[in-house]
This record gives sequence, C-alpha cells and structure tokens, in this order.
Amino acid sequence: MKKVYCIGEVLIDFVAERQGSDLSKATQFTKKAGGAPANVACAIAKLGGKGIFIGSVGNDPFGKFLLDTLKNEGVDISLTQLSETFTTLAFVSLSEGGERDFVFSRGADQELSYNADLRKNLPGNILHLGAATALLGGPLEKTYTKYLFDGLTKEMFICFDPNYRTDLWKDDEETFIKKCMPFVEKSHLCKFSLEEAQLLSGKEDVHDACDVLHKVGAKIITVTLGKDGTLLSTNEKKKVIPSIAVTPVDTTGAGDAFIGCLLYQISDLGNFEPVFEDFDLLENIVAKANKAGAITTTNYGAIAALPTKDQLEA
Repeated sequence: MKKVYCIGEVLIDFVAERQGSDLSKATQFTKKAGGAPANVACAIAKLGGKGIFIGSVGNDPFGKFLLDTLKNEGVDISLTQLSETFTTLAFVSLSEGGERDFVFSRGADQELSYNADLRKNLPGNILHLGAATALLGGPLEKTYTKYLFDGLTKEMFICFDPNYRTDLWKDDEETFIKKCMPFVEKSHLCKFSLEEAQLLSGKEDVHDACDVLHKVGAKIITVTLGKDGTLLSTNEKKKVIPSIAVTPVDTTGAGDAFIGCLLYQISDLGNFEPVFEDFDLLENIVAKANKAGAITTTNYGAIAALPTKDQLEA
C-alpha cells in the first residue's frame, strides 16, 4: 500500500451552538478539529490506509488538541511541525437565512517550513495538496510549491483539491484562480466542487468546464455534485457516477471523505497505471468514494463522521 502525504492546514473550528444568528450574537461555541487536508488524512487512516499529515500547529493547548485528534484517528503526525505562532482558528455561525458568518484568525498553519529530508521517502507514493489556506501567502505557500516540484521529480501520484472558500477570497477571485492553475496543470487527479470547476474554468456548463481544465493539464477530474453523484472526466470519456440515497444532517467533511476514500483505493492498487488506463476501474473507485461522502453527511462533525472500512463495505 502506498503512503498518502496530505499537505496543508489543520485548525480549530469554533462552531456557534445556537445557529440562526450572526457571530456578534453567538455566546457559546463547540470546539472541533478542522482543515481539509487533515480531514483527508483522517479519512484515509480510518479506512486502514497510510495517511500522513504535514502541517503546522501552535505550541499551545489547541495545537495539542489537534495533534491528539489526528493521532487518535491513526494519522501519522511525525512530520507535523510545532510553531510558536498561535494555532489557526475559525469561528462559524449560520444565519436564519442560511448564510454563513465566518471569522478567520490565521496563525500557525502558515508557518509550515519545507523539509528537504522528506524527499528520500516520497518516490512512488501519493501527494495530496489541499489548498484552502495554502495559497494565502506565508511560508506555507512557498513550501507547498516546493512539495509540488518534489512530487513531479519523484514520480508521485499528485492530487489537487483547491478547497475554495468564499470567505477567504472575497473580491480577489482572480488571484485564487491564477495561483491554482500551476497545480491543475501538473496534477494527475483534480477534485472540484461544481462551484470550483465553474470558477477555475470560466464555464457554466460542467462538461465544458472539464474540457477547459483538461486542456490546462489535469488528467483525471472529479466534480462532486452532491446528491446527484460525481462527474468523472478524462480526456477520452465523461460519466456521472451516482451516489447512494441518504438523509443528510451535516455536510461538513463530505468532500474530504470522498477524496480520502478515493485516494485510499488508489494507494491500495500498488500501481498507478490502471487508474489512467481503465475507466471502469475509475468508475468503481468513484462510486465507493461517493458512498463514503454520503455516509459522512448522516452524522455530525467532519472527522467523527468519517466512515470506517466496515461501514463502507456494509
């Protein structure tokens, strides 16, 4: 089984307990571990895979909480760094109209420094780049780009998820698009939401969006479509792979569960070539990943709701 190196942010989500008002009125919050790349590492580990998280947390109680959470889920945290900068925090509430009120206090996640010693362990493994905060500047962005170069030179299978967050890129979408393009160009697999595919391609129709992004360089594209499943696209073929019917209670982490399960299956193949040559195999992989994402929506919280292998095969 291949190792999956997940690089990016891990942070504390403080979620307002009484939804329905803005943050100025919230008085009680629930502390949860967050950060898309960390969620993906957990999803892989919970399925029995080798999920390795590379990120930075503060040398403080919140950083300890995050590391303990990842470790308890079976994630390898030996490459995670401690920073004297305080752990990154996010405060979230939903208004009565369903609009998200979001305040982001960026801290230690941006302090991740490049580890050249890791290069010897990379060849033949999988690199997952989750970009929610990685393109916002700081040492993390430079480190992120260096690991992309390592992934290319060490013949890794490279996966990119832009993790677009409207709250982080208000009035600066063009910068986000520009920074994403080198990763789309060089990745073997790109995972997009419908919004991300439309934003990065400039096309409204999802099929047209995939055509544009394939021309940029992405070899395999998945576009998650919620209850409608996932559009699987290669240069040769496109197909919507249906999901399973569930009654969702919390969609947090569903996309991370999807890509985590997908990468777990690819890591278990032992050889990446079939992924590029066998569309039927890809269909089966995406169908199972859809199930993982759907199961996650039936429970509260991202990491706590991620399925185990037994749940996935039930």
